[in-house]
Amino acid sequence: MMIAELAAIVVLAVLLVVLFLLLRRVRLLRRGGVDVALREKRVAGDGRGWHSGLGRYRGDEFRWYRISGLRSGPNVVLDRTRLEIVDRRAPVAGEMHPPGSTVLSCREGGREWELAIGADALTGFSSWLESIPPGRSTGYRQAS
Repeated sequence: MMIAELAAIVVLAVLLVVLFLLLRRVRLLRRGGVDVALREKRVAGDGRGWHSGLGRYRGDEFRWYRISGLRSGPNVVLDRTRLEIVDRRAPVAGEMHPPGSTVLSCREGGREWELAIGADALTGFSSWLESIPPGRSTGYRQAS
């Protein structure tokens, strides 16, 4: 009996975690945002380390929320006054991005990120980055 009760408790706990993740995902999707896959930039050119998420603009910040995470706040916050687009490329084989995605290599402060973003969201991201109010400096540089 003791093993059956313990197994039932474990199954219930797993189901509660899955339910929590599903409800969080629905809540994030209802609030809107742009689909962006993100990873911290690596030296190796492998396709690993990508995480799906939603990006939202809030003033000078681009807030990225990981879809499958347990965290309620943003996982990554990029400040457009310090953000620089270093390079852009097409996804390589093994990277799981939608067709037509572009991968941006970005630098913000001392960290480097890669963002995989669709064409429409890329237009919005570029416009947001370029539309910094007058008199404020930005490290924005469009890769050629």
